[in-house]
Amino acid sequence: MTTFEQANNPPVPGSYVSGPSGLSDYAVSPLGMPAALLRDEVRVAFLGRTSTEDLQDPRQSMLRQLANCKAAIPDSWVIVAHFYDVESGRLALDNRGRGTDYERFDIPVPRAGGVSDLLKEAPAHTRAFDVVICEGISRVARRAFEGLSIERELERADVPLFASNEPITLSGSRAQRVLQRRINQSIAEYEVLNTLEQSWGGLCTHVRDGWNIGKPPYGYKAKVLPHPNPTKADKGKTKSRLEPDGRCAETVTQIFHWRYYDGLGCATIADLLNADLERYPPPTAPSKARTRGFWGKSSVHGITTNPKYTGYQVFNRRATKSRRGKVNEPYKWVWSPKPVHEPLAPKWMFDELTGRRTARRGSRADGTTNQHPQTNRTYLFRGRVVHSCGRRMIGDFRKGRPTYYLCWPRKNNRGVADPHADLPTAVRIREDELLDAVGRFFAERIFGPDRTSILEADLATVDDTAARAREEDRERLQRQLVEIERKQDALLRQAQDGAPDDPFAKALRQNYNELAANKNTVQAEMVQLDAQDIETPAPPTPSDLSLLDAVPYLRVNLARAPQALLQTLFEVTQLTVQLNGLGDVVTIGVKLPADQVPAIAEAGERITDAMSATEIAKSADRNDRRSLRGSCTYPRWDSNPRYRRERPAS
Repeated sequence: MTTFEQANNPPVPGSYVSGPSGLSDYAVSPLGMPAALLRDEVRVAFLGRTSTEDLQDPRQSMLRQLANCKAAIPDSWVIVAHFYDVESGRLALDNRGRGTDYERFDIPVPRAGGVSDLLKEAPAHTRAFDVVICEGISRVARRAFEGLSIERELERADVPLFASNEPITLSGSRAQRVLQRRINQSIAEYEVLNTLEQSWGGLCTHVRDGWNIGKPPYGYKAKVLPHPNPTKADKGKTKSRLEPDGRCAETVTQIFHWRYYDGLGCATIADLLNADLERYPPPTAPSKARTRGFWGKSSVHGITTNPKYTGYQVFNRRATKSRRGKVNEPYKWVWSPKPVHEPLAPKWMFDELTGRRTARRGSRADGTTNQHPQTNRTYLFRGRVVHSCGRRMIGDFRKGRPTYYLCWPRKNNRGVADPHADLPTAVRIREDELLDAVGRFFAERIFGPDRTSILEADLATVDDTAARAREEDRERLQRQLVEIERKQDALLRQAQDGAPDDPFAKALRQNYNELAANKNTVQAEMVQLDAQDIETPAPPTPSDLSLLDAVPYLRVNLARAPQALLQTLFEVTQLTVQLNGLGDVVTIGVKLPADQVPAIAEAGERITDAMSATEIAKSADRNDRRSLRGSCTYPRWDSNPRYRRERPAS
């Protein structure tokens, strides 16, 4: 088109027109395209991404992406900058572009930065590019939200984002292009989610069949077996099960016995193990740099909390990638339907230890004062005072003022939804006031003469609907477990008589797996019910009144008792104190286990004896002071100038 024709026939807005100046006078696009795209030469920034090296070859992948982008852009467009990363496309936008894996590969493409650097440079007036191109929208992000966020940030900076597998046009329907882009983003997110679900299902089936994943835990070794699939077995593929590992297995059994029967803490058990390392070989870490060569408290705790020692295969105990190794809730664990390897500890023992640990969370292993050996101060109610927000309150002592227990409900529950929106900023309660309330509670309700009548009056007002409902639910779930196990046994007997390739046998195995999934669900519900019983135990019943009669009548005043004796009393009665709201009301709870009644009576008697000895000593001291005052020449008031009077004449 000549200059004359351009002057008399203006182009359609949005169409590409080249001229002597390189920019048309009519370079205004009603379709959202910036005018910079109408120049003869458009500067392009390449945006690439490839997954980690265990899934792809980053070098070849990046070269292929760049070649596809060069082939798709118009001839007048020139790639002037390269932004790429070697990372997962499922990362959150804040974590994108921070990896350094690209440095490990010899990628012959000059790198100007990652996606974060691209977004940082796009709004600048001095940026070196006008448009961004990628091989496919899935290379920007695997999730639609992150992809739309990046696209929106570039759009705000007037930088269009193109893909080599989508039409690159400056005219036509923009709505059609957006529709195709959104379809591609949906497909990309569907593919990654579908792959993850199939992979997860395969791992769960792998575990339910009894195969081990990862390094065997301490006490076990891997028994390598050929892969069940003959084709994979011919290629050398294997699977592994767990089997006991000599002395290490005996050490695990000994740890559980010490923990359950002797009630020893993890630190005490670690000391016993370190006293004979030849008999109890210490664990080795995956990396030699982390191997310490001796037992630690965390190593013992990890063994007592690992359900694999019960003979079951368990998976998904930790969120290895998404939450950086944080322990998942038990209902998220994947269990094998039955024991698949030799147990090193019975499951009933593991379950009881788990219940004890939950009930004693925040307390020390022994009944001594809760203080570090190097501290000069101990808090009487350490670990026993809980605010209604669910957090334990911490002790606070400053010279010249009373001891307090503090909690910051609003700060501790930051990010929680509406139920905690009206929480106070901070609450506190004095230790002496708390001790006075606890002392009156023990004097009246545990050791007092009217304790039985007080408990009977309280039982008349107790609402045990929730406790009875939980018990009914537990019985219902127990019946379901028995029925599921009966059906599984019947299916196993039928499947054993059929050929492996028989469709009927396959259907039986499928039904068995469905029953196993239902069994895991029922077991998870029972675990939740047990957790509710620990948090809100059932109220006492009239039959529990006999326990109070076994405790002797005593006159106790906890305010004057030695702290060591108070700690013992609080430990055997499992004292808990809950501060409600702003701290105006406290809920005091104790437990009177039948096997601990003699210990409770002994603790109360020792406090009474200590109080009697203290009163005798104080009485003797008062008598000494009185005899001293009686030997004075002048009355006490006469020695004070304020009350001095003239002595009467004799």
